[in-house]
Amino acid sequence: MAINLQQAIDIGKYLVTQRLLGRKRFPLVLMLEPLFRCNLACTGCGKIQHPVEILKQNLTPEQCFAAVEECGAPVVSIPGGEPLLHPQIREIVEGLIKRKKYIYLCTNGLLLEKSLDKFQPSPYLTFSVHLDGMREWHDKCVDRKGVFDTAVQAIRAAKAKGFRVATNTTIFEGCNVEEMQEFFDFLETLGTDGMMISPGYSYEWAPDQDHFLQREQTRALFREILIPYTSGKKNWNFNHNPLFLDFLIGEKDYECTPWGSPSYSVLGWQKPCYLLNEGYYQTFQELLDKTDWSQYGRASGNPKCADCMVHCGYEPTAAMDAMQPKNIARSLTTVFGK
Repeated sequence: MAINLQQAIDIGKYLVTQRLLGRKRFPLVLMLEPLFRCNLACTGCGKIQHPVEILKQNLTPEQCFAAVEECGAPVVSIPGGEPLLHPQIREIVEGLIKRKKYIYLCTNGLLLEKSLDKFQPSPYLTFSVHLDGMREWHDKCVDRKGVFDTAVQAIRAAKAKGFRVATNTTIFEGCNVEEMQEFFDFLETLGTDGMMISPGYSYEWAPDQDHFLQREQTRALFREILIPYTSGKKNWNFNHNPLFLDFLIGEKDYECTPWGSPSYSVLGWQKPCYLLNEGYYQTFQELLDKTDWSQYGRASGNPKCADCMVHCGYEPTAAMDAMQPKNIARSLTTVFGK
C-alpha cells in the first residue's frame, strides 16, 4: 500500500478538523529544507543556485522543530539539497518522529545506504528516493553516471532493513513513454512503498530551460504514460490521491493550493510557495496573512503559474476534494489498492 492505514486516518482527521474549524487556508505538508547543499547538480533543479555563504548554512534541529510546531502540518517533507549531508539529520528525524509527524526524507540515494544505521524503521519515516527513470535517462537528468545503480542498491538495502521507501520521479519533456512504463514496472519489483510522480516546474534559475512541460503537454504525456494504469492493465502503487492523477491527465481541473505545502529554510518562510521565490517571512502566520494569494495560481493570470501542475501545489487541493462524499471511496485506493 502507498500509505499506511494509520497515516490515512490521521490525515483524514486533520482535514476534517480544519474544515470544522472553518479554516480557509491551512498546511497539509511542510516542506522543511534544513540545507540547500547537494552532492549533485541536476539540470532541472532550481534549489541549489544560492550563494556559497547560504549553501554552507544549516537549520538547527531546534529551528526545525519550532517550524514544525508553528506550522502544524501532519506531514513533513525534507527536501534539499541533500538532507543526508546535514550533520544532525538523525536528531531532526528522531525529533519529528517523537512529534508523530509523517516524514518523507528526500534523497538522491548516494549517501542512503551508508546512512541507514543512523535511523530506525518507523511507520512515521519514509525515505523518498529521487529516480527519474531507467538508468540512462536518470543518469542524464542528474548529470552523472552511476547514480541510478547506487540509488537502486540503496533502496534494496533500506527495504532489507525494514524501512519504508518511496520514489520521487519528475517527468520532463522528451521522456520515452514506453521506458517510463517499464520504469514503473521495475519499481514494483523493488517492493517500494509507493511512487510519486510530477511534471517538472520551470524554475527560472534551473540550468536546463528546454525540457519543462506546458499544461497541455503535461496532460497529453501523462495520459499516454498512465494508459496501462487507467485501463486497469497495471496496478502501479502510486503514493498519490487518485484524484491528483485524474488532474494530471486532464479529467479534473483544480486550482493551486499554494499554502498547502509551505516551505521553510535557512532563509525563512518562502513566499508564496515551494516553487516560487518572491521573498521570505519570519513567521508562518505572516506568510498566511501578508501574502496576496489572489496573485498566484492559474486563475490569477500570473504567467509563472500558468503551466504549473506540480504535486506540492495540487495534491492538497485533491486531498480536500477527496473529502467530498462522492470521492471518499475512490480515494481509499491510496490505502487499500486500486
